[in-house]
Parts: sequence; C-alpha cells; structure tokens
Amino acid sequence: MFEHYEKDYIMRQIKMLGQLLAHLLLHSDKVKYELPAKAPYTQMDLFYQELCGLLSQGRINEAENRLYEELDPSDIRYLRIAIDFYLQLNERDDAYLEAHDFTRTEIEEGLKQIAQQYGVVL
Repeated sequence: MFEHYEKDYIMRQIKMLGQLLAHLLLHSDKVKYELPAKAPYTQMDLFYQELCGLLSQGRINEAENRLYEELDPSDIRYLRIAIDFYLQLNERDDAYLEAHDFTRTEIEEGLKQIAQQYGVVL
C-alpha cells in the first residue's frame, strides 16, 4: 500500500516540475504541445509527431535520444515539446515503463536536464 502512495507522490512531483518549467520558461500554464487541426505541418509539428510515435511504440530511449539530438535551447518551442514528452511518459503506468527499460527517476532527471539546457538549475 505504501508503494502506491510513493508512486503517486513521485508522479505528482514530476507533473509539478513540468508545470513549474512551463510557468517559468514559457510564461504559460499550458504544457501540451498543440498540433494544428490539419496540414500543412511545420518541421516542429513533424518532430513532435515522431516523438509521440516512438513513445507509443515503446521506443522511449530512442525518443529521448531524438529529443536531445534536436533540442535547440535558443528555440523555446523545443522546451514545450520536451515538457510534453516527459509528462506524457509520466502518465504511463509502471509496467509500461519497466517493460521499456525506463523509470520515473529518469523522467525527473530528463526534465531537470532540459531545464538546465534552458538556464534553470533545479
């Protein structure tokens, strides 16, 4: 029973961290990256779709690697994609994360690394 509360606490902490970053760096409470309703899509939209596709296929580590390959700290749009990515990942259950060799600790660390790329040390 204690494990359930601990997991819930960690998930809430990660969510709050994502929201804090959005508030501090994006000056917004909106965390989700919004795709246009229809094409044409920008390169940023296509990149976001690629990450979501990899995530849905369970290729989490590959998706995270792509995120860091493309990350451009001079472009704030990447920050929204990164926060959205980690918060989507946080919504997955533990069995999914474990099956795909990922942990909540890695989600939290990823958010902190992204924050650092944008000049915020947590």
